[in-house]
Amino acid sequence: MNERIVESRVYVLEDNIDTDQIIPACYLNLVPTIEAEYAKLGSYALCGLPETYPPFIAENQTKTEYGIIVAGRNFGCGSSREHAPIALGAAGVLAVVAESFARIFFRNVIATGELFPIMSEKRLCDLLTTGETVRLDLERYELTSLGDDTVFSLKNLGAAAPVIAAGGLFAYARQTGMIPAHK
Repeated sequence: MNERIVESRVYVLEDNIDTDQIIPACYLNLVPTIEAEYAKLGSYALCGLPETYPPFIAENQTKTEYGIIVAGRNFGCGSSREHAPIALGAAGVLAVVAESFARIFFRNVIATGELFPIMSEKRLCDLLTTGETVRLDLERYELTSLGDDTVFSLKNLGAAAPVIAAGGLFAYARQTGMIPAHK
């Protein structure tokens, strides 16, 4: 992913969104390396959420209109499935901005390079609403609500950012010469 400044509608979640809510276990038979199955996996992203949340993906669609997810604490807790960040990326999510991430989810995001996992300085899930348009600036690490131009500071990803931007650990290793490139 090479987008450094992204404008998108946000989808707001609370604390402890687990991997079963992100992608229920019944869809783990989909193989993300097969293009059609990757798209299908994306179409099921966040389908495990309680019905109190609005649909993340419109009926008969495979992509979401929400390119950025804003969440509370411990996003991605639960099992260690790599399918969780892959499903979000396949659905069109470019970044998840949360108070904190479950450690294994954060590592899986870096390994897959599907999206940017960015921690917020404030509890943004209480300050933003689903459908609101924001601008995410990955150079300045700021999230701006375009409705009222409120700017929120985000925590820098440091050395993880170029790994994610390259498309994950293996792509980064190939790009930097750590391992041979595909022939």
